[in-house]
Amino acid sequence: MRGNRFLRVMKFVVFGLAIAAVLSLVVMQLWNWLMPALFGWHLITFWQALGILVLSKILFGGFRGPHRHGGHWRHRMRQRWEAMTPEEREKFRASMGGRCGFRMPPAPEPRGQA
Repeated sequence: MRGNRFLRVMKFVVFGLAIAAVLSLVVMQLWNWLMPALFGWHLITFWQALGILVLSKILFGGFRGPHRHGGHWRHRMRQRWEAMTPEEREKFRASMGGRCGFRMPPAPEPRGQA
C-alpha cells in the first residue's frame, strides 16, 4: 500500500518538474526571440527563465489552474435562485433594479404550447 502511494507521489513530482521545464523553455525561447529585438535586452538562460516563472508566481499568483474565485458564492446563489418561486424572483429583480447601476435582464417568458 505504501509503495503505491510513493509511486503516485513520485509520478506527481516528475510530472510537475516536466511541466516546469517545458514552461521555462517556452519563456526562455519567447524572451530570447522578442526582448533583444524589441528592447535590446540580453538573452537569458534556462535557469533565469525558471526564475522569472517563480517570480511571476510570487508576484501575481498565477498557475492556479481551473479554480475560479467566487465559484462557491455563485453556486450558492444559483441554488437559492432555483429555490425561489417566480414571485420571489420578481421581487428580488425589483429590489436590485437600481443598486449601483446593476440591471437584471428581464425574466424570460415561459414557453407554452401554442
